[in-house]
Amino acid sequence: DRSPSRGLGDVYKRQVLIGAGLSTKSLVPYLKDRLVSHQWYLRVLDRDLTVAQNRLGHETDQCSAAAIDITDTTLLELELADTDVAISMVPAHMHMNVAKACLKLGIHLLTASYLSDEMKELDQEVKAKKLVFLNECGLDPGIDHMSAMRLLDDIRDNGGDIKLFESFTGGLLSPESEGDNPWRYKFTWNPRNVVLAGQGGAVKFIQEGKYKYIPPHMVFRRTELINVSGYGKFEGLANRDSLKYKDAYKLEDVGTLYRGTLRRPGFARAWDSFVKLGMTDDSYVIEGTNDLTFREFTNLFLAYNPQDSVELKLKYYLNIPQDSDIMSKLVWAGIFSDKKFPFEKGTPAQCLEYILKQVWSLNQSDKDMIVMFHKVGWSQGGDLKMIESSMGFEGMDSSKTAMAITVGLPLAIATKLVLTGKVLKPGVQMPITKEWYRPILDELEADFDVKFSDSMVDYKGY
Repeated sequence: DRSPSRGLGDVYKRQVLIGAGLSTKSLVPYLKDRLVSHQWYLRVLDRDLTVAQNRLGHETDQCSAAAIDITDTTLLELELADTDVAISMVPAHMHMNVAKACLKLGIHLLTASYLSDEMKELDQEVKAKKLVFLNECGLDPGIDHMSAMRLLDDIRDNGGDIKLFESFTGGLLSPESEGDNPWRYKFTWNPRNVVLAGQGGAVKFIQEGKYKYIPPHMVFRRTELINVSGYGKFEGLANRDSLKYKDAYKLEDVGTLYRGTLRRPGFARAWDSFVKLGMTDDSYVIEGTNDLTFREFTNLFLAYNPQDSVELKLKYYLNIPQDSDIMSKLVWAGIFSDKKFPFEKGTPAQCLEYILKQVWSLNQSDKDMIVMFHKVGWSQGGDLKMIESSMGFEGMDSSKTAMAITVGLPLAIATKLVLTGKVLKPGVQMPITKEWYRPILDELEADFDVKFSDSMVDYKGY
């Protein structure tokens, strides 16, 4: 019996958060603020006890923190016994450990991660036990789904026939924090995911009735320019597989279906240099990295020519003009620095991540910004119509980031909906039905100023 909440019978609804990383910075305070008024008990678990304790803050009779190794099934089930809702914020590949324990013990499960095929296979068992297993309830995925489905459902409810759907989300720097950073970007989320972006197989989407595919090595060469009112110009890069949302969004007959990521103009062409060099490769290990400077690491990928500088060889290899802004971005990124790596071996991607962390880690005063943009075209009564819907949200500082707020709050609100019995439709699911997205989006707008603005634009079809 590790938890003080045991033995309280039906007095408290018990919720257990597993994983207390950055994305829980807004989730935990939201839940903790409602413990007394809603008669809840909150247990925060992490593999690192200090992380769990710091995230929870002061313990009370209705909340506590502990360390856990979730690969220890016995210990995990002991912690989850008598729990009403489990919130899993562990790395995506570890969710199934939690899911299987929840299924065995009859516990609702909520995550912000993508819905995996393994999780889908539990659907019938989850329904049989009348449980809710909610996935993709963060920012992207999460708010993107909910705001998109609100638009799509409203159009369909008024007799519209969807012809085009495009959606983009970017985790960026606020304009005031860009300074002299030529990339206009810093890490606001998991740096490893940024470095490995575009390596999950071919990108798939539909454009004007045609299926389109982009091979991984071309992802950062195929972009489109997007102007988001109030936030400026961006370039959109296609996400891995837009097609998997055809059924979820009920877009089986749509002519254009495209989901992507936003970056400031010029980012993709410069990042493509890392891809061409091989620095984003995560498939092999370089030995002796602690003896390498960043400059020497860069030189590993270039032809042997001791007479030419590393900069000159790189420009020649990548065909970069002397005065190109790509070169200024690469220099600023630090790949020609004489600093050394602190580890003895690592993949090229791990080495690049370390280099970029030196310049792309948020300073205390930095503010990040989330920008989301949807474009929907439809026909109605013989007319063609299009709406653009956008949301921008800035963080407070490097601790209270927009990313952490917009990932954690939807999940916190969803937890409240389950604990209060507002959403009880069982099964493995995403928050794409009205019973989910209406209350979550309404509360985000009313209480946290996460709101969308819409405008009608010309649409001529294709």
